[in-house]
Amino acid sequence: MPLHKYSPKIWDALKLKQGIYARLPQHYIKSIEPKDPTPVHWRPLGIQYRANPKTGKKERVQDVPVPIYYPPQSQSGLWGGEGWVSGYKYANNDKMSNRLKKVWKPKLLEREFYSEILDHKFTIKVTPRTLDLVDAAFGFDFYILKTSKEDLNSKLGMDLKRAMMLRLVRRDSELYPADPVKREKVYNKYKQQVDIPEGEVEWVGLSLEEAVEKQRQLEHKEPEPLFKVCVEQLMEELHIQKLSEPHVTVKE
Repeated sequence: MPLHKYSPKIWDALKLKQGIYARLPQHYIKSIEPKDPTPVHWRPLGIQYRANPKTGKKERVQDVPVPIYYPPQSQSGLWGGEGWVSGYKYANNDKMSNRLKKVWKPKLLEREFYSEILDHKFTIKVTPRTLDLVDAAFGFDFYILKTSKEDLNSKLGMDLKRAMMLRLVRRDSELYPADPVKREKVYNKYKQQVDIPEGEVEWVGLSLEEAVEKQRQLEHKEPEPLFKVCVEQLMEELHIQKLSEPHVTVKE
């Protein structure tokens, strides 16, 4: 007899169907659905069979993704989709020797980035691939706004995206307060990167725990003072009493 009624593998999916989790906005539920990121450490062939170049016979292709581990410190940086890859290597590069476990880790660099939208400089640990992606996107802000959640794979990156999108959708006047011309130029430059309403932008990049806390605060209502309830009740009773009194008309 199983120890659990449902398999632990589907606990997270079942949790979203009950309690406060079921009352989360549908656009947020859709945003946390698991999706495959762009392959970084392997190149998918996209086929199941191919001809052997030597024999010409049809053979199955082992198109298997490389398992990648993303350590907690990757969430506080921008690794460009890179992570730790575990494998084996031969001792002294001798195939006749024993295999040894090895973990390949990306090279990390500490670089300073400037955000036009936030008007702030950030010192972030990145990989060389991230620097190439920033150059390909023509700037740090464009890279953060254009890259999907799965490819960013960073809590810091999603927090920056939410902050940038909120400032763009609200057209915050605190940006360059002494230079309104530059402010409008920045807003017009990035306005096409925000195509969702402000109500949805506020949920972008929130973790499940943060989303639940936000939903709890939205549902929480301050108790109405008792004196206000009594005053409203008294006014209603006086109004009813006045209507119930006979109306006397005086003829001239």
